[in-house]
Amino acid sequence: MKVHHLNCGTMNMPSAPMVCHVLLVETANGLVLVDSGFGSNDCLEPAKRLGPTRHVVRPILDQRETAVHHVERLGFRRDDVRHIIITHFDIDHIGGLSDFPAAQIHVTAAEARGAIRSPSRREKLRYRAPQWSHGPHIVEHEPRGEKWRGFAAAKELDDVSPGIALISLPGHTRGHACVAVDAGHRWILHCGDSFYHRATLDGRSRVPRVLTAMESAVAWNLKQVRANHDRLAELYLRQDPDLLIVNSHDVTLYERACDTA
Repeated sequence: MKVHHLNCGTMNMPSAPMVCHVLLVETANGLVLVDSGFGSNDCLEPAKRLGPTRHVVRPILDQRETAVHHVERLGFRRDDVRHIIITHFDIDHIGGLSDFPAAQIHVTAAEARGAIRSPSRREKLRYRAPQWSHGPHIVEHEPRGEKWRGFAAAKELDDVSPGIALISLPGHTRGHACVAVDAGHRWILHCGDSFYHRATLDGRSRVPRVLTAMESAVAWNLKQVRANHDRLAELYLRQDPDLLIVNSHDVTLYERACDTA
């Protein structure tokens, strides 16, 4: 499977610029997106679709950074995107769903409960229903019972494409997940918002204070977030030659992935 690394939303956080790192995977069953970044409708109606959080993360909201623009720039049609796998339902991850109305949206059942079906008061403030008001076809999954490189709760998404796995890693949100993609010469583990900055993994520098504060403020379960940090850092320090670890927002990890694609 060929994997394209896309930036679907530059955010001008003070002292910590961020990207929205999205994967576009060419499979025998059509195109698959891992997350969708900000979408074209977010650019047109930011107040309605993004709410006050936009003043914190300060997205550029450029149509040229939307997933649908990248897909068409690469010579595909938007209907070629058959599936979108979502790490979680935060605004900078699902904004592009409405640009691909024919796609099936894959998410953990826990995340669907927290965002759509039975959100807590806190979750009602976190998520933005206008981003899924177009009525997408949501497919819920219960990752459990299968292991993947030390992660106990994983599910192979064979109906999407062989070589793609959804890995439960709650903490940042109720049903947050990572997505593993077999690119042939290596696996790519997209960790979503399980961590914000590469220093969480390698310890070579300090995570910017603004990111540490934001990560703590929005965590569904901060204890789980910190346990996930330890687990991912251990995996990273093994330096498995057939594994590339990326996340949603670290600029350097995104650029390295583009350079070695």
